Amino acid sequence: MGLLVVATFVAVAEIGGKRVAPGRDGDGGSYEAIVETLGDIARTPVVWAVSFVGITVLVGGSILLGVGSFGIPEGLAGTLVSVAYLIVGLLLVGFVFLGAYFATRSRGLGNAHGVAAGSLATGAAFLVLVTVQLIFGVVG
Repeated sequence: MGLLVVATFVAVAEIGGKRVAPGRDGDGGSYEAIVETLGDIARTPVVWAVSFVGITVLVGGSILLGVGSFGIPEGLAGTLVSVAYLIVGLLLVGFVFLGAYFATRSRGLGNAHGVAAGSLATGAAFLVLVTVQLIFGVVG
């Protein structure tokens, strides 16, 4: 949780540090160019399709190699399954964080509010996972 707080602080400081006061023309610089380029890439449907296929193949392949009888050493098979779990977990955390972030941003609030809402939602989901694990022991 401490690393999450530090990452949130750094993200808010970086986002807020690039703003220009109203009425003043900022040159934008490389920050604006990077944000615009990444925005254009993120709005391209082909990028989403290729990313989906790549993630699906990566997760499916690591699960198949991990649980199948393909002559892979036992230690490596367990690692491949763990990698698949890690990827799926990161995707779920990303969905929770970005869902709360964009829901906050779409209601007219700023970047800092979005980061705070995403961090809060991610932390709440983590606490629910820990509670379920302690009560029912579903993981591991």
